[in-house]
Amino acid sequence: MNKTILVVEDEQSIATLLKYNLEQSGYSVITANDGEEGMNMALEQLPDLMILDLMLPKMDGIEVCKELRQKKMNIPILMLTAKDDEFDKVLGLELGADDYMTKPFSPREVVARVKAILRRSQAIKGAVEPEEPADYKEVGELKVYPEQYEAYFQGQLLELTPKEFELLLHLANNKGRVLTRDHLLSAVWNYDFAGDTRIVDVHISHLREKIEPDTKKPVYIKTIRGLGYKMEEPRNQ
Repeated sequence: MNKTILVVEDEQSIATLLKYNLEQSGYSVITANDGEEGMNMALEQLPDLMILDLMLPKMDGIEVCKELRQKKMNIPILMLTAKDDEFDKVLGLELGADDYMTKPFSPREVVARVKAILRRSQAIKGAVEPEEPADYKEVGELKVYPEQYEAYFQGQLLELTPKEFELLLHLANNKGRVLTRDHLLSAVWNYDFAGDTRIVDVHISHLREKIEPDTKKPVYIKTIRGLGYKMEEPRNQ
């Protein structure tokens, strides 16, 4: 069954270009030309992925992303922005977007990003929950269950976006190892090219808010200055 992509874009030429290239790659595509319509279509049709423009009439992309996440809708979101403004990009990622691209962009790169995001989210829909807990990774009071696509901290289920889970699992799988930002971009986001490492920093910050007793003095995800990040056992455990 073809994956369905919802394109929310008010510039008709861009929407048409995206629709054509995605359909050529085998996806089913539905479109909306304002944020309000896009929100309703996402809730009603449950697409496999949403390509969401930042600047939209009626309801902007940031607000759409925020409301979907508040409604516990974990549809993967690729955000588009015509602005080269780091604040907008970071805000979108903090609110739950999985990735972003700045206009103008190559349609081939959009398709590549879509494929990468869908590969990462496939495990969520395809996972079969076992009768007994599967193997898990344990770091201090954190437990990450790869097969169940779940993570618990101090016994409480964490609410994670697909990318947050993938990042947390990769850090746990490599406990004690220093991982560079470029390595994490490749391993978690499937980037085979130099991407914006700020994506990694934002997701690390988001994870810390969920598992660190004090985000200013992290004990689980340490910053290794000039290199990257490392997950380790808290010393006070």
